[in-house]
Amino acid sequence: MTSATPATPGPDAPAEGAADGAAAHRRALAAALAAGALGAATVLVASGRVWGEATAVLPQGELPVQATGGEVTGVPSALALVGLAALVAVFAVRRAGRTLVAALLSLCGAGAALAALLGAGDRGALEAEASRASGLARGTVEGVSYGVWPYAAAFGGLLLLAAGLLALRHGRHWPAMSGRHERAGASRSAGPRGSAADPERPEELWKALDRGEDPTTGRTGKRP
Repeated sequence: MTSATPATPGPDAPAEGAADGAAAHRRALAAALAAGALGAATVLVASGRVWGEATAVLPQGELPVQATGGEVTGVPSALALVGLAALVAVFAVRRAGRTLVAALLSLCGAGAALAALLGAGDRGALEAEASRASGLARGTVEGVSYGVWPYAAAFGGLLLLAAGLLALRHGRHWPAMSGRHERAGASRSAGPRGSAADPERPEELWKALDRGEDPTTGRTGKRP
């Protein structure tokens, strides 16, 4: 009776695992970009809409008043702008800097969502509108109601938070914008010094002499 031998992974198994990991990082990158951009746009659009409506009680009668998200609280829109800048900065930094920027993006999203939810029940902006309408130090409002826009802003903040969490989880595997430009700049700067000047072109000989190079060899230094 023969015993079955355990199957050993083939030589292509590590390569397949690496390819799957790279694909997962690319999907996370696309998801973070989409969530961050959509979240910031949602918060900014929602902050400009009417959040609350009420009826101001005036000595001469009643007057409808309303307050936009920016009048209720300016925190969500401010954090959305900071979060959008952090989303772009994630690709401009590396290592520990990328982790810090991703954490900032997460905090901006969480803060925007919390501020929007707290603003959904704030009567201060409506009372301020009532006081301006009546000319009194403090206005009185009745029939206060809030629509869906505060919750839309909170949803946008959650999208920013999701983008930050994805950056924290996968950000170390994402490409950086600076690396490509540094390599291109290094190749451009190394090109002219790596070759000797063309003796058939006098202008190149003069340029090499101005740089302190030997125009016949391309090396720096005085000729013997």
